[in-house]
Amino acid sequence: MSSPILQVEHLSKVVHDVGGELPILSDVSFSLNAGESLAIVGSSGSGKSTLLGLMAGLDTPSSGRVLLMGQEFSALGEDARAQSRARSMGFVFQSFQLLSHLSALENVQLPLELMGHPDPKGQAQEMLKRVGLETKVKQLPKVLSGGEQQRVALARAFACEPKLLLADEPTGSLDRASGELILSLMLSLQVEHGSTLVLVTHDMGLASKMNQRIHLEGGRVV
Repeated sequence: MSSPILQVEHLSKVVHDVGGELPILSDVSFSLNAGESLAIVGSSGSGKSTLLGLMAGLDTPSSGRVLLMGQEFSALGEDARAQSRARSMGFVFQSFQLLSHLSALENVQLPLELMGHPDPKGQAQEMLKRVGLETKVKQLPKVLSGGEQQRVALARAFACEPKLLLADEPTGSLDRASGELILSLMLSLQVEHGSTLVLVTHDMGLASKMNQRIHLEGGRVV
């Protein structure tokens, strides 16, 4: 049996303020194998974003650990986490996070160039075609609809063949039709690339399409 792609073991996060210690996340554990999907659901302030940041290595836990492909990712230094993140992870955000001065093609092409892909332009063009934007490659984000911007973001995320895709409310700023298209594309691309998917959402309809679900309230799994 293959080892899990992602393991979260007894993860906790505590911050300190003038009132003392404030627990944000408490004793969260789960694991995911290659190609599996997980929805993290919960109300605002439940700890979803904190958990996602810890999995992405953008923050470090107060206790517990995150293992990525068997390596204790959360114990690495900041630079090593950044390198591992670039090699192994893709991200899709509610706010798209496209670079406004770059075209759709350039937004997808840039991370491929940074990772030393042998044909970044060709790969970027192929991915934009895959998400139905082959006629929009020269457009800047400001002239694209929200759904089109999120399709560029999907193309960018999957272009680098991520082992793990982290999606933070990817349909949260879209209308229902655009959201359903984005979800369908994301799940199709996940299968095609064999990626493991972690989806943060408050939408139980989206969550029901994942292999696993965990519900956070007050930083704990309920």
